[in-house]
Amino acid sequence: MVITIIFALLLIAAAVLFAALLINGIRLLVKQIRSIDKGAAIARVKRNMIYFLAALALCAAFVLLTQAFASTPGISGDNAIAELRRVELNGRKEWISIRGSERGNPVLLFLAGGPGGTQMAAVRHDLGELEQHFVVVNWDQPGSGKSYGAGNGKLAPGDYIDDGYALTKYLCEEFAQEKIYLVGESWGSALGIFMVDRAPEMYHAFIGTGQMVAFLETELMDYELAMQIARERGDEKTLATLEVNGPPPYYGPDVTWKSAAYLQYLSAYMNKNPEIQNGGYNTFRDLFSSEYGVWDKINFMRGIVTTFNTVYPQLYDTDLRTDYPSVDVPVYFFIGRHDVNAPVSLTEEYFNLLEAPQKELVWFEHSGHSPWINESELFVSELLRVAG
Repeated sequence: MVITIIFALLLIAAAVLFAALLINGIRLLVKQIRSIDKGAAIARVKRNMIYFLAALALCAAFVLLTQAFASTPGISGDNAIAELRRVELNGRKEWISIRGSERGNPVLLFLAGGPGGTQMAAVRHDLGELEQHFVVVNWDQPGSGKSYGAGNGKLAPGDYIDDGYALTKYLCEEFAQEKIYLVGESWGSALGIFMVDRAPEMYHAFIGTGQMVAFLETELMDYELAMQIARERGDEKTLATLEVNGPPPYYGPDVTWKSAAYLQYLSAYMNKNPEIQNGGYNTFRDLFSSEYGVWDKINFMRGIVTTFNTVYPQLYDTDLRTDYPSVDVPVYFFIGRHDVNAPVSLTEEYFNLLEAPQKELVWFEHSGHSPWINESELFVSELLRVAG
């Protein structure tokens, strides 16, 4: 928070100096036109220019400094690990956080939601207990957070599968383990299925939460539910917005905003459900965490908007029920009973038909779309149970 305030103050100072530069520049122009002595005016413009450029330089230097010193808090212990690391995956430079009290513990890779979301800080805050039992790796996927620049505006779902595979190989080699655990939430829950299908021999098990199954069907169900709730509430403003947007699928530059019209409405609906504990994402806490420099904080938000807009329409045709009816690793679905963003009926249907060496559907009775946040202690204990 302090870093952001300092940067904001520097930007305000730069803006004020730029305004002063414009005003004095206009005065100089007027004096030029009127053939009035302009020596003092020229001096003021030069001085304002110097101050303005200095303020810009300070802003740039401050951004670079915060990027260089971004870090994840330390963990005590002789064999603990707590670091941010840049890795190259298929030619893309991406970032991971690695945290654990014992380097020799099993590796657990967490796949954030999105596409475009970053949850490095959120997982540290809400699932910190896992660090006592695993080496917890959080991956800023291409186009998100610290890895926003790896997106390049041309991402496809296959890029995430390829990079996820490359990252898994890297982690197995780095920590001398044959297999790792994989946890995915929301979009990450579908990505997790893609990854275990690609290389089942590299994973002990997959745990999906806020499980996505059929993307377009999910969006249509969410849209209709938001319409229904708005009608019941007499919420004419939301109804009007949804009617103007029309039902998905969406394409073009406004995918994110049109999708957000009903997704945010449903999230707010869940947050008011007294059966759901601990609300949802703590965006401001996470955004201002030490893992992100100033530029990362900007990209934190850019990824949610631009990467989602690019990648999500490419997922509309994905349906795990037909595309991935079987996988060769144990699968566990940790599902919030009150999830309305990822309809639980689709998860149940997929679970019933899914063929896997072992499978289990675990209900979280006081959760919505994010059991790992709503009931984090239970989430950890259940994960430890299924990991054996």
